[in-house]
Amino acid sequence: MAPRGAIIKRSAADPKLFEKTGRAVVFTSLQDLAARIDDPDLDVTADDFLVLQNAGPLSEAAMPEAGYIPIPSKLARAGVKDMVRISDARMSGTAYGTIVLHVAPDAASGGPIGLIRNGEKIALSVKEHSINLLVSEEELDRRRSENKVEKRPAERGYEMLYRGHVLQADEGCDFDFL
Repeated sequence: MAPRGAIIKRSAADPKLFEKTGRAVVFTSLQDLAARIDDPDLDVTADDFLVLQNAGPLSEAAMPEAGYIPIPSKLARAGVKDMVRISDARMSGTAYGTIVLHVAPDAASGGPIGLIRNGEKIALSVKEHSINLLVSEEELDRRRSENKVEKRPAERGYEMLYRGHVLQADEGCDFDFL
């Protein structure tokens, strides 16, 4: 799911969640997250993995500090304090939780995080340094062929430099010419 890497701040995470398989609950953008995270009808349990797509360096959001995906309010009211959350975004160093961030490459670049669908199983192993989408390579190849990544054109200025030269999280999100 993160062929070029991802990070988890172990000191802020719950060790009980380090070796876990869960069902994906996918949010396709920051707008989707804001619209649905507190919906009382959201199909989510404490054992699920919340996945935020399209918040990485090449997304429309340009990798904001939005990786701290909140616990859905219906679960928080039931006493859930932490659950596995995954994103191609970043978050403040003071945030708490079992959150896998900086997934590279990001969804907007065609990374596997953008291929995840609701209900699919994800396996996280901190011990093995792995996070895997439990879907066949054939199915992922089919999705890649159907989901062509559209790059928003930029004709000039900073946006052109950014869109054409920003690196992924594993390379520091810097410009490739620096």
